[in-house]
Amino acid sequence: MRRILWLTLLAITLAMPVHAEPLLADLSESELKITTGFTGAKVLLFGSIEGDGEIVIIVRGPNQTVSVRHKEQVAGLIYINRRAVRFKDAPSYYHVMTSKPLGEWLPSHTRDLFQIGVDRIKFKTIETVGAAVSAEFSKALIRNMQRVGRYSDVAGQVQFMGGQLFRADLYLPANVLTGFYNIDVLLIRDGDVKAIQSTPLLIDKAGLGAQVYDLAYGYPALYGIAAIIIAILAGLGANAIFRKI
Repeated sequence: MRRILWLTLLAITLAMPVHAEPLLADLSESELKITTGFTGAKVLLFGSIEGDGEIVIIVRGPNQTVSVRHKEQVAGLIYINRRAVRFKDAPSYYHVMTSKPLGEWLPSHTRDLFQIGVDRIKFKTIETVGAAVSAEFSKALIRNMQRVGRYSDVAGQVQFMGGQLFRADLYLPANVLTGFYNIDVLLIRDGDVKAIQSTPLLIDKAGLGAQVYDLAYGYPALYGIAAIIIAILAGLGANAIFRKI
């Protein structure tokens, strides 16, 4: 299947007129289904450019509200939460891939404008806090997300094939949230973004897990009653089995 995609893209590239689009990109699949036992997935992103340049790929998951808590040790014995800061519209997943390691070739103002790199994500707090507090808790949020594999910068993972064609393997961990993921592909020349192409990727649940999820969130009262009934039946069944032993 992937070979067919590559051959198709190669044919399109060779047939492009002189004034073709400077950047073309697509995914090997536009939808992923999460089933029971999902351990992660890999999606191929491929494309072509006209002329030269470097490629930067930014993947952002659905936004969410995230709370970050600061713990302090009390009496040298236990840790308790002293302060919490909530962030709104924080990406649940953030991943950057580049054709060249991030460095001086990519100016700081370009990285800031397009939020290229985990250290350039613009977080917004719900509570009004000072700049120093916001920066401290933002770094903690990034560390927490990196610890569970949802935030990362991976340089040199975009590979050029023959000068114009490029490809990159996007790995999605098992703990990704469902929803639409936005994938921005940037063509950069001389430190400036010359073209951008956005491609959506839908991650959704399927099978029994999806049915349970829909029931729990769509009909919470019914889900609670069903859970209680199942627990009672399981208890009665276990009791009957142990009586026979």
